[in-house]
Amino acid sequence: MKRFTAQTANPAEIVDELLHGGGAVGISGLFSAEDVAEARAIVMAHSEEAADKVTHFQGAAAEDGALNLQRRVWNLLAKGEVFSNMAAHPVLMDILRQFLGTEFIMGSIAANRILPGGPGQEPHVDYPYWDFHRPETHPVGLNGSFPMNAQVSVLLDPFTEESGATAYVPGSQKELRYPGPDDRFYEHCERMTGEPGDVALFYGVTWHCAMPNKADHDRSAILIQYLPKWVKPMENMPAALPQDFLDTASPDMRQLLGLDYPYPEVLDAAQAGNTEGRV
Repeated sequence: MKRFTAQTANPAEIVDELLHGGGAVGISGLFSAEDVAEARAIVMAHSEEAADKVTHFQGAAAEDGALNLQRRVWNLLAKGEVFSNMAAHPVLMDILRQFLGTEFIMGSIAANRILPGGPGQEPHVDYPYWDFHRPETHPVGLNGSFPMNAQVSVLLDPFTEESGATAYVPGSQKELRYPGPDDRFYEHCERMTGEPGDVALFYGVTWHCAMPNKADHDRSAILIQYLPKWVKPMENMPAALPQDFLDTASPDMRQLLGLDYPYPEVLDAAQAGNTEGRV
């Protein structure tokens, strides 16, 4: 995985790596130890009794009887300003504007906490999010000529091979399909390792999965999904946020929440002055 710092994170170079290279990059220096400590404390507080919260890809966990060892915390924007700062970090915004278009949105932001002994996931893709395992529900001829997803993981704990750092197969983003048994995912995968505060940014169609946590510490991260402006978000964030948050949201946060994107709207009732460019 190519690695950058906050100072060397050139958007054009990173976009090329996501599309035509390995499909994933690491960026360090975006978040301080104080940011990580604050975010981690909030995640811990909200996940101690959160074993029943919805998550995806729980097949392995269910088989192992270890559902309580993988926990999600949702609606993070309402739980601390640190999460808004993570989601709208200027370096990430600059990269994603080149990757997903200048008016891209955020589809989800959640914490994923895998406790020691927690299971991994099956290899999968996120395109535009988790349900591409049902290709018949997507348009015929769908291809990877342009991206419909980007994933950001802000690491809150050390991501090592022992702790279950995300596995991925470099170059697999060019396939636009789920990995199958014949692809021998585990023989070809590499790991998105890093230290607390580091970011793993990857094209969601890259084959990837969380791996089992065999360490003696948690493996937690903030998972942020970004989408083109016209893709329906996975998480209805505005509906879960207090009105004062929405009223005082920065321009970048309004963009991420899709607050300024008009569609769908009742065009029969739209003001004539607001229909410029529509046909």
